[in-house]
Amino acid sequence: MSNNTIKIGTRGSKLALWQANTVKAAIATAFPDLTVEIVIIKTKGDIILDVSLSKIGDKGLFTKEIETALINGDVDLAVHSLKDLPTELPEGLCIGGMLPRGEVRDVFISKDGRKLSEMTANDRIATSSLRRKAQLLAYNPNLNIVDIRGNVDTRLKKMKEGHCDALLMAGAGIIRLGYEDYITELLDPKVVLPAVSQGAVAIEIRDEDERIQRIIDAVSDEQTWNTTMAERWLLRTLEGGCQVPVACYSTVESDQLSLTGLVASIDGKQVIRKSVSCPIDEGSEKAIELAEAILAEGGKEILDQIRTE
Repeated sequence: MSNNTIKIGTRGSKLALWQANTVKAAIATAFPDLTVEIVIIKTKGDIILDVSLSKIGDKGLFTKEIETALINGDVDLAVHSLKDLPTELPEGLCIGGMLPRGEVRDVFISKDGRKLSEMTANDRIATSSLRRKAQLLAYNPNLNIVDIRGNVDTRLKKMKEGHCDALLMAGAGIIRLGYEDYITELLDPKVVLPAVSQGAVAIEIRDEDERIQRIIDAVSDEQTWNTTMAERWLLRTLEGGCQVPVACYSTVESDQLSLTGLVASIDGKQVIRKSVSCPIDEGSEKAIELAEAILAEGGKEILDQIRTE
């Protein structure tokens, strides 16, 4: 590839292209002499749309084909929703940097403007996430949770057509696509704790590509890096993934990181939730300790049972 051209690998959904184009714009601003191109790559998760995510398995579901292109040198970097990236990357690849984090919380979207607290057993609430399902049932065991697949536009269309009465989705995606008017409420993390690294956009590169790393350093956000890396260490210690009811929420005030982790049974009857605060540069270490405490208090048994099922 030309030294003046940077190729970005990405999925082809509206949200994925928003992320890739935002990275493209940041690089173009920092390095105006570079030509930045976007290469759309279909992943397994984009092709299989008629099976629930929890039944497919989540390792590399939305990333593997893009990572293969990166390893082969067909693209120079890959842009992902960080929550889609497994905590263990393929050999030769690493996370080079991250954009400033967007909205971390989940949003509740209902057809008629009712909030989550107003939903009844007769209402169908759609989500593809076991994490969301578990926490919804912990909040109200009478809720009727149904599965849904597809990108943001597809899910909104399905709701309008009667598939469900309400949706739970990541707030960052809704806001980035300009769909704020659809949001009924931003969900308090005390009710639904977000996914690990939710709202963060990751830039994946080859781990010995010093030229690309220098470029990414110029557009990466340090606070997002510190907080999401701590969250990923919690996830890695729990040996969780996108399709296990593991959640995490972090905030930063001055140089202090507050981190909350959660493990729940799918039926919401068992929930283990613990928090820790520490200097931000100790975040990864304390996240591991937090995960170990969750496992020791029954999280291991919950996760083992889910994996067995």
